[in-house]
Amino acid sequence: MNLQNFIFCMTTILVVLSPIVQSFRFELESGHTMCVAEDIKIDSMTAGHYSVVNPNEGQPLPESHRITVQVTRFHEKNYYHLSENVQSGHFSFQAVEAGDYLACFIAVDHQPPVKIPIEFDWKSGVAAKDWSNVAKKGSVDAMEYELKKLADIITLIHEEMFYLREREREMQELNKLTNSRMASLSFLSLFICLSVAGMQVWHLKSFFEKKKLI
Repeated sequence: MNLQNFIFCMTTILVVLSPIVQSFRFELESGHTMCVAEDIKIDSMTAGHYSVVNPNEGQPLPESHRITVQVTRFHEKNYYHLSENVQSGHFSFQAVEAGDYLACFIAVDHQPPVKIPIEFDWKSGVAAKDWSNVAKKGSVDAMEYELKKLADIITLIHEEMFYLREREREMQELNKLTNSRMASLSFLSLFICLSVAGMQVWHLKSFFEKKKLI
């Protein structure tokens, strides 16, 4: 493998693996909603874990620190996951359609308002698989475990390349359609400009003839 192919493979791996994990902490004020979006490919596995962070370490979580979590596909009302008035939880499912999926966090209304710190970890693709359980259930050794993990990564890269190729084809068709419409609009604009100019010349000629200037 030459240097260019090696760089291409490493770049592809980084591109594939970089967007499949989202892990962060945020604060949600009581009575408000915050949504996180994730672009997931069809048949891809996704898993998320969320928990309310205890503001008073060593003491029970206050009853005001409860949330409702809804996971849906963008512009759809069907829930892939729904938990109401919880302090922690997790979800996992296989995407039946490609597109943006939303995880919405709704804080329980409370007076006076409080800010609820939440930790959220969202994984998709290879990162969403529970490799520790795979190793335990399959009774495989470390080498087989790593090979299986690499095989899944290679499969993901292969699918990602086809996905990017399909997106490139769609973008090319969109560019052709846009160029065609722009050309039609340009000809229409030119026709309107020439028509207006012709009408102005005709109007001026009629005006001068009426005034007997020509």
